[in-house]
Amino acid sequence: MVTVEFAPTLRRHVDCAPQLVAPGALREVLEAALLAAPELAHYVFDDQRAVRKHVAVFVNRQMVRDRAVLNQPLAAGDRVLVVQALSGG
Repeated sequence: MVTVEFAPTLRRHVDCAPQLVAPGALREVLEAALLAAPELAHYVFDDQRAVRKHVAVFVNRQMVRDRAVLNQPLAAGDRVLVVQALSGG
């Protein structure tokens, strides 16, 4: 199974415990994890179902650069972390 976790900055909008989902392409994994909290999808994806600019997705501590296709294959034991990318001055 793949573990998908949403950072506290996203969970403050919609609570969602870490999810264990079947391996597959990153998009499939994210979509499966969001089934537990469908209201959270609006914070993660834009209208074209791409990852929003203010959200960062990490797979095994490596930031994912592709925000649209999300076809990176994930295997059992992989960990996905979805965080709200914050900036400021």
